[in-house]
Amino acid sequence: MAIKITDECINCGACEPECPNTAIYDAGVPWKYADGTALEGLIDFGDGKSIDAGASQEPVSDEIYYIVTDKCTECKGFHDEPQCAAVCPVDCCVDDEDNVETEEELLAKKAWLHKES
Repeated sequence: MAIKITDECINCGACEPECPNTAIYDAGVPWKYADGTALEGLIDFGDGKSIDAGASQEPVSDEIYYIVTDKCTECKGFHDEPQCAAVCPVDCCVDDEDNVETEEELLAKKAWLHKES
């Protein structure tokens, strides 16, 4: 399950530097798959969708920090717990019930993001 940032966010920014996948962005800031990952060039999602890893994507939120679900691995393979939730002073980094993933899926996503075999 990915992590999401709720609207209780106070925009302190404590979470952003803690993310090993660079999946957390400031409000209104465009994001890229290539940011903080080994992804480059045209990436194929295996479902007929492909995208340039270096292309800017629309911000998920223009009001609060946000987490890109496609890049969130809940810190699996890096830490014992999601680091954004561990440092958040207002506990607004919570499980995203709309994006449930198994530990195996999260580890596979980590390997994909960082090109591990």
